[in-house]
Amino acid sequence: MASAATHAGNPHWLPRNPPELLDHVPGEDGWPLVGNTLKQLADPIAFTNRMVETYGPVFRNKSFGGRGVIMVGPEANELVLFDRDKIFSSEQGWGPVLNLLFPRGLMLMDFEKHRADRRTLSVAFKPEPMKHYAVALNEGIASRIPEWSGRDFAFYPAIKKLTLDLAATSFLGIPWGPDADRINKAFVDMVQASVGVVRRPLPFTAMGRGVAGRKFLVDYFTPMVPVRRESDGQDVFTQFCQAKDENGDYMPVDAIVDHMNFLMMAAHDTITSSVTSMIWLLAKNPEWQDRLREEMIAVSPAGQGLTYDRLGDLPLTEMAFKESLRMIPPVPALPRRALRDFEFKGYRIPAGTGVGINPAYTHFMPEYWPEPEKFDPMRFTPEAVRDRHKYAWVPFGGGAHMCLGLHFAYMQAKLFLHHVLTTNRVTIAPGYEPAWQMWPIPQPKDGLNVRFERL
Repeated sequence: MASAATHAGNPHWLPRNPPELLDHVPGEDGWPLVGNTLKQLADPIAFTNRMVETYGPVFRNKSFGGRGVIMVGPEANELVLFDRDKIFSSEQGWGPVLNLLFPRGLMLMDFEKHRADRRTLSVAFKPEPMKHYAVALNEGIASRIPEWSGRDFAFYPAIKKLTLDLAATSFLGIPWGPDADRINKAFVDMVQASVGVVRRPLPFTAMGRGVAGRKFLVDYFTPMVPVRRESDGQDVFTQFCQAKDENGDYMPVDAIVDHMNFLMMAAHDTITSSVTSMIWLLAKNPEWQDRLREEMIAVSPAGQGLTYDRLGDLPLTEMAFKESLRMIPPVPALPRRALRDFEFKGYRIPAGTGVGINPAYTHFMPEYWPEPEKFDPMRFTPEAVRDRHKYAWVPFGGGAHMCLGLHFAYMQAKLFLHHVLTTNRVTIAPGYEPAWQMWPIPQPKDGLNVRFERL
């Protein structure tokens, strides 16, 4: 549940509704006390599929402490994400899950405050800083790929370590040094705490470890802020520290630290998941490795990386990345809370209700994605995109809360794939099918066993 500090800091925070207000919505409450929480955590895809088959595209669910409503499909995504009438609160949706771990992160803000901070922070993703990040990413990736070539290895832990190192150089402008393991553990603990069954930071619980991880990172980042305000660095952290609002004022130190904590988590964990899913799907579909390699070598020679200005010359690579995001979105479900009563598909949903949408379900709806289990990047040709519902594909969210770093994600994925595929062929054992843990952020349970064969 949300902390008292969150309530006190937001006079618009709505209390949880009496459960009987949702009796008219079909659904089920699950087991006593825990509701459907354990079922959702065990297999969220199967759970959602069963609930939609049983109750339809709007259903009641009880999990993580209370009743709420799940709505699936592009129309639900558009209603909630575009939010034309400002009905849905992202802060009050994510707050009960993340407020102890990533308070005041951009995703936990609404309306005018969100707009103001987003505008201030967007300076870090303008073309000139992005060109600097591209150089750092190329250097970091190029130095790591040779260590993987000619080897069988677990890809997920290897790419997780690399993305953390890349985030250090691009986002912080420093090598991690001896703090690397502790910082990585802090992020892992915070992400795992987000879906911990016990929602208070008690000793020996996931939430307890997550809150301790947050404290470590706050202590790590805070003293750096005044130093960075006087530096000439081009990294994201320095850009944040030096950014000024429309009144010409610096963002407060604690706000910068909170935004960095959230952004580092997002950059580190979601790109790790996204690149892992793409490597898995390309290993399963080696003909697409050949097609992307041909496109990449036409743009830049093998092993030499890409400049920022050439990223737009890889349309097939971008389409393949989008298809992998369709099949395994890095954020499978998105929560909000209704600030006012609203209607959807004949149901009146009262203010105060937790409302969830489900990109992972929408991305497999056959009426929008024929043969949805098939890996087919050609779904993302301009013609195919034009003819499809705009909110049928939402791996980066949408509307005002569209992911601020989405262009950074595209850039990092393209640079990484160029270095990998122009020098290696990615293979897997015949019949290999790893199981995936889908929450909080998708990852293969066995680490994804692959081989990089030198070309």
